[in-house]
Amino acid sequence: MNEQTTELSLQEKYAPHNTCFGCGPANERGLHIRSFPQGDEVIAHWRAESFYEAFPGMLNGGIIGALLDCHSNWAAAWHLMKRRGLSTPPCTVTADYAIKLLRPTPTDDVIELKARVVESTEDRAVVEAELITKGKVCATCRGTFVAVKPGHPAYHRW
Repeated sequence: MNEQTTELSLQEKYAPHNTCFGCGPANERGLHIRSFPQGDEVIAHWRAESFYEAFPGMLNGGIIGALLDCHSNWAAAWHLMKRRGLSTPPCTVTADYAIKLLRPTPTDDVIELKARVVESTEDRAVVEAELITKGKVCATCRGTFVAVKPGHPAYHRW
């Protein structure tokens, strides 16, 4: 489950009908990541449920990957929107990403996601992200996210 706030997340504001498993507000069974710009970073807080565990009390690595991938993708979309002076973010997709699992991720506390763009061009952004719980970085990610053009299957997903 996600943090509860009345403020709309990037996903809710710009892609309310998106059905992505990780970040789609319209996916009934999804993770419902809610990302919020905060200075140079995009931040999210998320709570795991026991069915997301790899073993008792620890989050599954695939779920960690989905959290970091989707949250980083929204950091890229937000950055490209601002860079281009657009009123809505371009639809972005993952070109590549690598996850480093540094330690087991406990599921009994809030999980924080932080993402920041470290390089960008007109149509792509490289993002570095962290997954933090109990004050410790449990996983990191670095990925490239690309704004898609008409004709791409994801072009109108937002």
